[in-house]
Amino acid sequence: MKALQYASFGGAIEIVERGLPRPGPGEAVVAVAASGLCRSDWHAWAGHDAGVHLPQVPGHECAGVVAEVGAGVARWQPGDRVTAPFVNGCGVCPWCRSGQAQVCPDQTQPGFTDPGTHAEFVTVRAADTNLVGLPDGLSFDAAASLGCRFATAHRALTRRAVVAPGEWVVIVGAGGVGLSAVMIAAALGARPIAVDRNPAALELATRVGAEAVVTAGPAALTQLIELTGGAHVSLDAVGSAATADLAVRSLRRQGRHVQVGLVAEDPVVPLSRVIGWELSLLGSHGMPAVDYPALFRLIEHGLDPAMLVSRTVGLAEAATLMRQPSGEGEAGIVVLHPNRA
Repeated sequence: MKALQYASFGGAIEIVERGLPRPGPGEAVVAVAASGLCRSDWHAWAGHDAGVHLPQVPGHECAGVVAEVGAGVARWQPGDRVTAPFVNGCGVCPWCRSGQAQVCPDQTQPGFTDPGTHAEFVTVRAADTNLVGLPDGLSFDAAASLGCRFATAHRALTRRAVVAPGEWVVIVGAGGVGLSAVMIAAALGARPIAVDRNPAALELATRVGAEAVVTAGPAALTQLIELTGGAHVSLDAVGSAATADLAVRSLRRQGRHVQVGLVAEDPVVPLSRVIGWELSLLGSHGMPAVDYPALFRLIEHGLDPAMLVSRTVGLAEAATLMRQPSGEGEAGIVVLHPNRA
């Protein structure tokens, strides 16, 4: 099969020929129809994650068709249309058994610990725990954005911050996960505000449901406080000291901050403000397969992930785009079709 691969952190990303994967016990091999390009892929390639093994096939968001299943797989068969979370739980630990596979201590992640989804085929471990069947009306391109961005945003807002209708939600970063958060917050009846430095991203945020947008910069915090009186919820979708600080300081007393953007180095958090204002700091790490039905219900009621798919690319163009840390100049989600050169 064809796949993207890099052999050193920050090094060349090349199209290579690799052997077809075969499923072991409990595993499924998925023929990848579409795979999202995500900022997390850049973090892995840049060497910001100690769990990445070299050489590595990047990619952790995919949608496709089950090609083959291993011994013991009961819920899936070849031909099923599927996606999967980017965290693959082991399926047997207490966390997996309680529906919390996203924090499984024996988790694997395509594109990080295991070969990823920027390939024609990918292996999904513990398939009965990790695979998710796709609704008939959901395209592969739209579904490819669910495994990380929409799923991460959905769990962050619904399970971690527990956003309520009418609440102000400040979302710092209008990339894939940030725009997904805007759409989900709006679908929940909340009042999302997007912050970004990219005018095209802010314009797209307005189109997909942001009540207001703010240009990142020295005046951003003042503008956010004037608009909201202090947000009920903030979400950092970028992952830097500056963006985390802005998100936390945009909160009102007893507000909730959710960190989903990966960080290269742990930022300094204004803990005096956290203590004095009784702020809640929450981490959120993807979403387990068992939570997908709630996201699908939002899609049934009008949430449209396809609105964020800006274009599709082949392997060669994806190799170039992966070297850009935040998709400079790109608004929306880029989807790779791995069977295209």
